[in-house]
Amino acid sequence: MPHDGHDHEHENSELSPIALRVKALESLLVEKGYVDPAALDVLIDTYETKIGPRNGAKVVAKAWTDPAFADWLKKDATAAIESVGYSGRQGEHMVAVFNTPEIHNMVVCTLCSCYPWPVLGLPPVWYKSPPYRSRAVIDPRSVLAEFGMTLAETTKVSVWDSTAEIRYLVIPMRPANTEGMSEEQLAAIVNRDSMIGTRLAG
Repeated sequence: MPHDGHDHEHENSELSPIALRVKALESLLVEKGYVDPAALDVLIDTYETKIGPRNGAKVVAKAWTDPAFADWLKKDATAAIESVGYSGRQGEHMVAVFNTPEIHNMVVCTLCSCYPWPVLGLPPVWYKSPPYRSRAVIDPRSVLAEFGMTLAETTKVSVWDSTAEIRYLVIPMRPANTEGMSEEQLAAIVNRDSMIGTRLAG
């Protein structure tokens, strides 16, 4: 579908000043031939949906199969996650929250877009959007429904607000009929959104 100049103006009007500067810089680098936009898209997609979330998926799979590790995650998620090789900037102070039939956890950052990069990679665009950041707190069930998730009325929804000091990782419930699966196979069915709390694993 073609976009005219008005569409681009509307799109740019929704961007923050920093995002506009990044967009302008990217356009300049592409124009000068320093950056291939297709390669940039592949790189961003890799970090947003493959490398980063795969780290978190391994943490979740280990928690599902190793009760001692799950207990460690509950007590000191930062140390437990670091023990499997994932640490660094934006992951210095981690808290793991576990979904159960009684409680469903979801994560938001109401002030900006604080996000645990070492385990989830780059944040998705919707996570940074003002509608998600405001509505996830006010009406989380409606937001979850828009992601295709309808919870039982008896399930409480807990919304965790990430900050510059603390980042959260949701440990989704292990899907049924996965008892015979290896840790590697389990990690493959864990998706990024389930570790934010907007989808189920599987």
